[in-house]
Amino acid sequence: MRTFDAKGITLQSMNKKVILIIIVLMSTALIGLAVIQFAWIKWQVDLNEKAFEDKVTMVLNQVKHNIEEDFKKREESTDQFTFKSPTKKSIVDKILNPKNEDFRTRQLRKEFSSTSFFLAPKEKLELIDLEKLDGYIKDELQNQDIDIDYDYGIYSNEDKNFLIVNGNFYVGVIGGSSNLDTQDDNKGLYSSNYDISLFNTDTKSPGSLKIYFRNKTGYLWSKVWFSLMSSILFTSLIILCFAYVVWVIFKQKKVSEMKTDFINNMTHEFKTPIATISLATDSITSDKIIHHEEKIRRFAGIIKQENKRMLNQVEKVLQMATIDKEDFKLRLSQIDLHELISQAARNMSLKVDKRGGKLDTSLQAEKYIIEADQNHISNILHNLLDNAEKYSPEKPEIHISTKNTKNGIQITISDKGLGMSKDALKNIFDKFYRVHTGNRHDVKGFGLGLSYVKALVTAHKGTVNVKSDLGKGSSFILNLPYKQ
Repeated sequence: MRTFDAKGITLQSMNKKVILIIIVLMSTALIGLAVIQFAWIKWQVDLNEKAFEDKVTMVLNQVKHNIEEDFKKREESTDQFTFKSPTKKSIVDKILNPKNEDFRTRQLRKEFSSTSFFLAPKEKLELIDLEKLDGYIKDELQNQDIDIDYDYGIYSNEDKNFLIVNGNFYVGVIGGSSNLDTQDDNKGLYSSNYDISLFNTDTKSPGSLKIYFRNKTGYLWSKVWFSLMSSILFTSLIILCFAYVVWVIFKQKKVSEMKTDFINNMTHEFKTPIATISLATDSITSDKIIHHEEKIRRFAGIIKQENKRMLNQVEKVLQMATIDKEDFKLRLSQIDLHELISQAARNMSLKVDKRGGKLDTSLQAEKYIIEADQNHISNILHNLLDNAEKYSPEKPEIHISTKNTKNGIQITISDKGLGMSKDALKNIFDKFYRVHTGNRHDVKGFGLGLSYVKALVTAHKGTVNVKSDLGKGSSFILNLPYKQ
């Protein structure tokens, strides 16, 4: 038997190690898969950002081209009007020397003042048509399928500030700074990387066109939203399924261990009565006993008693199998709960008194007639009292009390026995589970009693709870309704 236990422990330890290795490997694989998926999605975002930058560069180049084309057309139209005079030089001389100028000269001065021929570099920026600029940017962004909020501005290198912001002239440069610095919505224009120099053909560029996209990061991630959500969803499903499988494995492993204990206990429980019956049978058939009727009756009584004991154990197992399949029907009737409690207390008091302990009752419920299955309720009370006696020290102290609740009656069975740890409390109603009793080996059973109690109380639409402190005792609290 010791060899079997040692092998069993070794096998269980090996199984636990294998399970832990599988968990570590699967966890590593899941983490690696998640990292690879995120890296792949990030790579997609980076590609989208590169494509986005290329599109914005095309937009800026085309807008610049359109602005400068407008100025060229204005110069050409002015040249056609102006150069009908004999020479360009003579016209210029008249404009530059306003003495004795006639109406025609004044008209030429006015026309030339609106052209780029005599404009300073900064003045070119100031003469940009606001409506056309706004239209160019909108059209080009639309052509490139860029649908995102943006700000734009014309920046002057001379003033170190913006002259135009979002289709409006900005006025009010004070000491080289601007109120624009304090506007959170436009701060991004200063640091934007999307810009292009304007009017930089022969001389130094007077300024540049800048565009700032307010939510570029969100826009880029929205392009991979479906892939991202799909990855998160399926990865989460895999993790949940894996966690559930691990939970089931440990649950089944625990059940398997409890079943092994159950089989060992059942074997031990059956071995004793079988051995007793075998001895009694041998005694009856011996020549010394066979002619003594009184001794034969005595040994026959022992055989009957041990046989009944085995039948009760088998009945418990078969009963739990029936309960598991929910293949049972309650035989409901009006029962006197106080009478059942008193009867169970009288039966148990024999064992308690024999061990020098005491069992008392405090039946304070005024309404104690309930609708229930008398046989099952009686078994529930006997199981709880039997546990209270078995798991108590040398002198058991057991107390039974009742009181009425809003919808039924509450029964409390308390003892001052060994008590249970918090870990044990989580499993005491599981089938085959038995609380470890340390060095005490005299506590027998199959681990079916409390499982039976839980199943039958639930079948009666009631509840059962337990309060326990290790070394101080336990209290089982039953709540049963008046009617089903």
